[in-house]
Amino acid sequence: MANAEHSGGPTDAFGATAVGGTRARLRAARLGLWLLAAVLAVRQVAVLLTTPSRERLTALGTWVGPEGVLHVSGSLYDSTEFTGTPFSGLVLKPLTRPAGQALGWGWTFGTLLLVVALGLIAARALPQPVGRRTAILAAPVAVSLLMLSLPVRSTLWLGQTSIVPVLLVLLGCFVAHGRRPSGALIGVAAALQPTLLLFAPLLWFTGRRQAAAATGVTFAATTALAWAALPRDSHTYWVHHLAGTGLGGPADALANQSLHGALLRLGLEGPPEIGLFLLLGAAVVALALRRAVRYAHDGQLLLAVAVTGCAAIAVAPTAWQHQLLWVLLTAVGRVGKRTRDRMVWPVAVILVMTLPATMMLPNMAFLHPVRDNVVLLAALAAATAVPFLSRTSEYFRAPIPTRYAEPVPARFAFVPLVPFLRRVLLRPNLLLELLLIRVTYAAYATIRLAATGGSNSGGRARAEEHAQQILDLERLIHMDIEHAVNHAVAKIGWLREFCDLYYTSFHFIVPLTVLGLLLWRRPVDYRWARSALGFATILALVGFWLYPLAPPRLMPGLGIIDTVHGVQDFSKPDYGTLTHLTNQYAAMPSLHFGWSLWCGLVIAILAPKPWMKALGFLHPLFMAAAIVATGNHWIVDAAGGALVVAAGFALTYLLQGPRARTTPTATVDLSSEPPLPTKDRTPS
Repeated sequence: MANAEHSGGPTDAFGATAVGGTRARLRAARLGLWLLAAVLAVRQVAVLLTTPSRERLTALGTWVGPEGVLHVSGSLYDSTEFTGTPFSGLVLKPLTRPAGQALGWGWTFGTLLLVVALGLIAARALPQPVGRRTAILAAPVAVSLLMLSLPVRSTLWLGQTSIVPVLLVLLGCFVAHGRRPSGALIGVAAALQPTLLLFAPLLWFTGRRQAAAATGVTFAATTALAWAALPRDSHTYWVHHLAGTGLGGPADALANQSLHGALLRLGLEGPPEIGLFLLLGAAVVALALRRAVRYAHDGQLLLAVAVTGCAAIAVAPTAWQHQLLWVLLTAVGRVGKRTRDRMVWPVAVILVMTLPATMMLPNMAFLHPVRDNVVLLAALAAATAVPFLSRTSEYFRAPIPTRYAEPVPARFAFVPLVPFLRRVLLRPNLLLELLLIRVTYAAYATIRLAATGGSNSGGRARAEEHAQQILDLERLIHMDIEHAVNHAVAKIGWLREFCDLYYTSFHFIVPLTVLGLLLWRRPVDYRWARSALGFATILALVGFWLYPLAPPRLMPGLGIIDTVHGVQDFSKPDYGTLTHLTNQYAAMPSLHFGWSLWCGLVIAILAPKPWMKALGFLHPLFMAAAIVATGNHWIVDAAGGALVVAAGFALTYLLQGPRARTTPTATVDLSSEPPLPTKDRTPS
């Protein structure tokens, strides 16, 4: 039997089949990701083609267009619109001859090819050893993320050259054979973007001194060549503008994500600002280079390059959006000893580099300094503070495994469960959950704002038509009580104020409180409840889009008193349509009632005492009264809210299965647990 067991018969055949199936799935996944990257590239080109010619490739047109700065006599920097170095102007001079349209096409497709090359090199440069799955999927994932990133999108839109210096540095570090060619490539990159000279000390302190010397010599030679060919421009750039300071847009603009721009936005100026900028810049460079050298010696050269690039962003006089690609490369660093914490840093970096800052943080005055500098803060964190793991750490490849709640078999076994939903973490990561909630709500608000049914006037007419349909339905079934309730409450001052407060405040406070308590006290139940709320909200967005509906307070001639917003002028053609704050025609279904009903059901299911369950059900009752009394919803809207909540719980049951069993270990704070022995860990 022993011989039969190890002879390579059925057991080996089964294993070979399993391995073959895994490889087939990985190949299919890789093909799908490459298709996604192709779709993203096509979309970028389509956006450019559908934009009026005078509004796209504006930077390229400013440089090489018929009246571009490379055509006119005098200095390149007379208009301050050209922000490149004199060497970059010298390189671009020959490109002024081709026709503008042909150059635009060539520039766009050439930039796309550079992005693909950048992704392939980054995937190849991942620290070894890498798993088979990572090796197969890294390249298409890298290219897709680059296509989605704001720097690449900005580069394609403006027609900038900022991809070239990043690519030259990566070519010099990971592709070029020989130290002198490697240094020469990085020197050319520094000639295009001077702060990239920081890579010379990185090369020097990592033992590549010939490459460091070649970097310096190449930078000096190219700069001298540009000075000989364009002496006036070189003097203007290097002396008058102090290496480009003051070129382009205002230095205190939000798009400038350098320390200099941040200090100006904080109100500092003059010699104090310059002195503080130089002091902080020197500290950032010293810390970043020390960390980068350590990571390079550790075998994580790509991370070392990314950290150095982040330092170059911080100390540059101006670091515009199209120059911030270095931050995305820091996602290759591993942070966290536990598997459940491993995705926090890469997810945060990807969100910062692919979404506007307004989606990352709420629009609150005290958060504006953070929100306005979120990319700079990410670069500073990567350069100086984020505790990236060393490859010698026992947690680098084998983090502490995530513990999951005991699963409950699904009642409907024929319905396939979504793998990443059915496994419930005993203790979800708080930062990841906050990022998810914030980004999801920002997307919800954006989609809701866009769901107007077309133009403002058309959207208003359609919404009022739908409202008349709802009113006719309620009159048919004798439920048209909105007018009577609204006027009765409006006559009682304290009751009116209570309804207004409940409508405007408790809509957000109570759901967030419930989610917070669940994450703290009932983490196993948290994701089940959060998933149901998410599905309900997604279904509500579909309703907002397909059936824009005017609330009672926006129906002319109905006589509803707007107790929250005050007296309104219905004669204004744009009143009630899309505003900068909210879409007032997103009334069906009522998420005010839907979210409150979700709170009531969750409390009723999970609360340990009867009085708590009863208190939970009071919230949706009070909210139903408030939405009708304030004139913000029809009775049928509340029924719609109840319907999407029921559907949200049903979808959660179908895709995730029943609620996981709450075990005694579910309440254990895993942050206090000692590390598991190495032999008991399993790589993630």
